[in-house]
Amino acid sequence: MTSRNRNVTVSRPISMFIMIALAALLAAGCDKPGQAQQGVSFGTEYQAVFMDNGQTFFGKIESAGTAYPKLSDVFYIQREVNRETGEVKNILVKRGSEWHGPEYMVINAQHIVVIEPVAANSRVAQLIKEAKAQGIGQAAPAPAIPEAPAAPAAPADPEAPK
Repeated sequence: MTSRNRNVTVSRPISMFIMIALAALLAAGCDKPGQAQQGVSFGTEYQAVFMDNGQTFFGKIESAGTAYPKLSDVFYIQREVNRETGEVKNILVKRGSEWHGPEYMVINAQHIVVIEPVAANSRVAQLIKEAKAQGIGQAAPAPAIPEAPAAPAAPADPEAPK
C-alpha cells in the first residue's frame, strides 16, 4: 500500500466520525414535538398569540414553551361591517362572555405560529385598558336562551263530539 492510499484510508474514518458527531449535535439541539422548553418569559403584561388558522388572541400567557400553554384574561379582535356603508370596524372582544363562560384557554402549542409581547403603549394595550375601565374586562353572564314559543293549538275537529 502506498502512502497516498494509507492517507485516504485514515481520512475516511475521521470524516465519518466528524459527520456522525455533527449529526448528533444537530439532533440534540432540535426540538422534539411535545418537548417542554422552560424559561420563556415576556417583559409585558399581555402577549399576542398568533395561531396557524389566522386567529390572534391577546392575553396573559403562562407556561410558554410547553406543549399546552395557558392564556388568561383573553381578548380578540372581531371585524364588524356596516351593511349600509360597507365600513369595516375592528372591535376588541373579551373572551369569556360566551355561554360556557371560559376564564382561560389552554392552547395546543403545535398550532401557535408566534408569540409576541404587547407593548404597554400599543393600541391593543390601550383598548384592553379602556375595556377594563368600563368593566368589560370582567366576563359577563351569557344571555339566557329564549324560550321557544308554545306550539299552536291544533284546529278543532268539526266532527268531534262536544
